[in-house]
Amino acid sequence: MVKPLTGNSPGFHRDDVGHLERDHISSPSTSSDRHQHKRILVVDDDSDIAFTLRVGLENSDANMQVYSYDNPVNALLDFKPNFYDLLLIDVNMPLMDGFELCKKLLQKDINVKVCFMTAGEINMNAVREVHPLKSIGCFIKKPITADALVRRIRAELE
Repeated sequence: MVKPLTGNSPGFHRDDVGHLERDHISSPSTSSDRHQHKRILVVDDDSDIAFTLRVGLENSDANMQVYSYDNPVNALLDFKPNFYDLLLIDVNMPLMDGFELCKKLLQKDINVKVCFMTAGEINMNAVREVHPLKSIGCFIKKPITADALVRRIRAELE
C-alpha cells in the first residue's frame, strides 16, 4: 500500500486546505494544450486509495490532471463548475455517499461526466432507475489496475 507523500516530498505540496497537490511547471499553454489535458476529480474516503488513483492516473497518462479528495464534503465545497471533464466517485463513503455527492455536484455542473467506483456488488440497472442521471457513465469495480482504469476513463472521455 502506498502511503501519502508529505508536504515536503519533491514534486508535491499541500494546498491551502491541506490537500496534496502535484507541482506543475508553468509554461505558456496553447489552445490545443488545454483541449488535450483532461481534468479528473477523484473522491474516495480512503486517502491511500485517493492518492494511489491520482498518482496512477497521472503517471499512466500525461494528459490527465487529477485532483483528489478523501472527504466528499470538502470535494463539494471546493468544486469548480465547468472545470472537470470527469468525476470518479466512490459509492460508499461516510458523511455523504457517492450518489448524494454526485447529485449535488451535478447541480453545480450538469455537463460533467461521472463514473462511480465500488468494492461492493452493485446492480447498475437498479442504480440507474433510482438515479436516472444522464451524466452517469460507468461503474468501476475496485480493485482495478491503473492500466484498466486509464482505458476505462479514456473511453468515457471520448
